[in-house]
Amino acid sequence: MLLLFLLLLLLLLLLPPLSRLWQPWSPGPRLSWLACLQHRVAWGALCWAAAWQRRRLEQSTLRAGQSQQQALRWCLQGAPGPRRPLRGSTDMSAFRSHLPLTKASLAQEEESGEQLLPPASKQHHGKASLQATLLGLAALNKAHPEVLVPGGTACLTPTSPWPSPLPWPWRVPSPGSAPGAKDPGALLLEALRSPGLRALEARTAVELLDVFSGLEANGEELARALAAGGPGAPLPWRAAELREALEQGPRGLALRLWPQLQVVVTLDAGGQAEAVAALRALWCRGLAFFSPAYAAAGGVVGLNLWPEQPGGLYLLPPGAPLIELLPVREGGQEEAATTVLLAEAQEGEEYELVLTDHTSLTRCRLGDVVRVVGAYNQCPVVRFVRRLSQTLSVRGEDIGEDVFSEALSRAVGQWPGATLLDHGCVESSVLDSSGGSAPHYEVFVALRGLRNLSEENRDKLDHCLQETYPRYKSLRFRGSVGPARVQLVGPEAFRELRAALAASPSSPFPPEMPRVLRHRRLARLLQRRVLS
Repeated sequence: MLLLFLLLLLLLLLLPPLSRLWQPWSPGPRLSWLACLQHRVAWGALCWAAAWQRRRLEQSTLRAGQSQQQALRWCLQGAPGPRRPLRGSTDMSAFRSHLPLTKASLAQEEESGEQLLPPASKQHHGKASLQATLLGLAALNKAHPEVLVPGGTACLTPTSPWPSPLPWPWRVPSPGSAPGAKDPGALLLEALRSPGLRALEARTAVELLDVFSGLEANGEELARALAAGGPGAPLPWRAAELREALEQGPRGLALRLWPQLQVVVTLDAGGQAEAVAALRALWCRGLAFFSPAYAAAGGVVGLNLWPEQPGGLYLLPPGAPLIELLPVREGGQEEAATTVLLAEAQEGEEYELVLTDHTSLTRCRLGDVVRVVGAYNQCPVVRFVRRLSQTLSVRGEDIGEDVFSEALSRAVGQWPGATLLDHGCVESSVLDSSGGSAPHYEVFVALRGLRNLSEENRDKLDHCLQETYPRYKSLRFRGSVGPARVQLVGPEAFRELRAALAASPSSPFPPEMPRVLRHRRLARLLQRRVLS
């Protein structure tokens, strides 16, 4: 069945590229019969493949225990020499005793440049990514049936949010540009030439945030390019629309540029929620957001079958790689806990994801904590809560990523006219900024709507942290921890930070965006960009 799907896609690729069928490029292109055939063939193949994947998912989730036993057997097939006795066994007790949990340190990764977290095998990555892409497309089409039309979608980043790279017949073509062009400015210009877009895509929300910031900064240059017609025919009327839309400010900009826009598609991963909130409040106001999957450890770990649900709900699938759940207890007692399988997860409980991969046969704690909010057959439906690697602690207080984000959001809500775009935290020991005083947090924020922060506003974050987390309040009362120091930076500081992260082979970005910086070099990058 999969072979038939691949043959249909091969037929699609043998048809003339859709971009060549737009002759000439115009605001309302009419597709030739061959282009329509191409779209019908591609969409028919993808719908068939998605239905097949959904049936497989139904069967595997109805027998989650059996499916995980098969995943365990698959993992053990490649067991290296010292672990040969495990081959052919599906006894979880023996599996756990022979393979203790390992834990990767992102701080060590940044410092050493080594990839401590074993990557998923290519075979697994391909299967899981294809499943997430096909099921995500089906879910998106059900929620927004008018989106996936020829020329209705544009990707604004070089890499797509869809985990598996398939030929998309509904994307805006690239007239006059070389295939595989990776320039974000060129991608944005192509999208601006198509006022009838129904969906915008970007690999992650933080990258889309950078795209809209660049659109505002380079608006006049883009307008001149539209008027001059490079590439494509001159569109002076579109240049005028762009200038008028920019003059009205960022709020609702996307819908002014593309009135038929319905949804924004990005890939969900750690550290993205803040960017989604900023996009919803400003540029993408009034639009739905959808992520086909949740990505961690460089691969897909959760499937989104419910695009209409806010905040992102994800199904943990029972296939390979093997996913175990480590109960998270208050006070760090999870070290002594035993993992459970997917069918044993309890609603309302929090668990850390544990992944066992076929290639390395390592039971690795990913550090991603999920809360079980429901069930799909015998498998848990979860909401991602926090990453343990992003915990702040200068005196053992252990402020989680979710707790700090809540406090920061409450503080920003008390800063008149401010919208939070980005933030990064550094423990004072990383920058040697204590100066003999109590250890504290250095918090770098990028804001919209507020150019300066008064001392009174800066103090509000520390007050919100004390209200949100009693343990921090106790340490502050005793003087063991100093007040959090807030420093304002421009959005370009975080664009530079992301560029530095992307250039590092061991960095989790993309898609994960770190919010706590452990490496002095990265922390100083933000420190050099302080405005006030």
